Amino acid sequence: MRKPALLLVGGVLAALLTSPALAAPRCQNTGNFDKWVEQFKKDAIAQGVSPKIVQAAAPELTFDESVIKRDSGQGVFQRTFIDFSKRLLGGQRIPNGIAKMKEHAALFARIEQTYGVPAEVITAVWGLESDFGAIFGKFKILPSLATLAYDCRRGDHFRTELVDALRVIQRGDQRIEEMTGNWAGEFGGMQFTPSNYMKYGVDFDNDGRRDLIKSTPDTLASAANYLKSIGWKRGEPWLQEVEVPASLPWQEADLDIQHPRSQWVAWGVKPTSGTLPKDNLPASLILPMGRNGPAFLAYPNFKVFIDWNSAFVYSTTVAYFATRLAGAPPVNEEGAKSVVPLTTEQVVALQNLLNQQGYNVGEADGKLGGGTRKAVRKAQIKYGMPADAWPTPELLARMQGS
Repeated sequence: MRKPALLLVGGVLAALLTSPALAAPRCQNTGNFDKWVEQFKKDAIAQGVSPKIVQAAAPELTFDESVIKRDSGQGVFQRTFIDFSKRLLGGQRIPNGIAKMKEHAALFARIEQTYGVPAEVITAVWGLESDFGAIFGKFKILPSLATLAYDCRRGDHFRTELVDALRVIQRGDQRIEEMTGNWAGEFGGMQFTPSNYMKYGVDFDNDGRRDLIKSTPDTLASAANYLKSIGWKRGEPWLQEVEVPASLPWQEADLDIQHPRSQWVAWGVKPTSGTLPKDNLPASLILPMGRNGPAFLAYPNFKVFIDWNSAFVYSTTVAYFATRLAGAPPVNEEGAKSVVPLTTEQVVALQNLLNQQGYNVGEADGKLGGGTRKAVRKAQIKYGMPADAWPTPELLARMQGS
């Protein structure tokens, strides 16, 4: 995990996320792959991988051009939170998640006692990463990682992952022939990277191996172990839908700005269901679709979802899924009907203008990520507009006019 915004799992999401990519110039591979493999094998042995494991894996260290095409062709998705969450959570996903929690109730109770992570959160991640263990991906992990480790774009990162994949095999957790998953090297029910498999995989069924492919106890407990390690706080909430007044100081709506719940109540924020105590628990107000769309108080535990996957719309959907599994009603869609997202081309134009005016969002890639949203918020403040960090045609026109 800790996936970059567009490095997302294949089976559940691939058909939902992408639109035609804005092709950027790509580096070119000029070295000899076979020579690279020979050097990699020596390096892996020097890093503690046994020669026997390296020899067994050698036939799998092949180049897969389709992996490069996937890596180069990642598209930009501009689906709104409402559209995205409805597509991912529609059909039977919520009922199936509830059924899985009932089926494994005793296991989830033991995991929560050990790690402090509730069943709803683990189940939500499980459901969106692999459809509760039904979809793992069809790419062979070692060829995929060998290809990406050799490739010029992110070779150093994937070289480490390839070595850790061999360590997973050497430790006895998986067999070479069982390791299939995502084209980017993630596999198992929680789509762990090999490095996270090594760090956070646990043997929760006590059979002597950490099997995150076939063992449900190992899979779910390993996810809880990872979530705890990146900051999950036992017994605390993560996300709560709220209603916000039109008079709210919108510049305070930012994931990096926290106020006690009592302050949000003082500003007129109300829960759509349940209660909103006037206490000191810190919370951020997030507006996935701006001030006219759904609003949520995001508690410190929400940042764990962001750490799991940095794509804001995805992480928010997982957290929202977990609240639905915990009994929260569907999100209020009424205000969002008036929200019109910018096209990818409009986002590129806006990013260029933001860069030109000193906001420094980086590459104008058409992705509505955290950096772009923060810059939009600053521009809205400058132009005297409600600073809800949601890019609008009005903001684009104001910036073009200036």
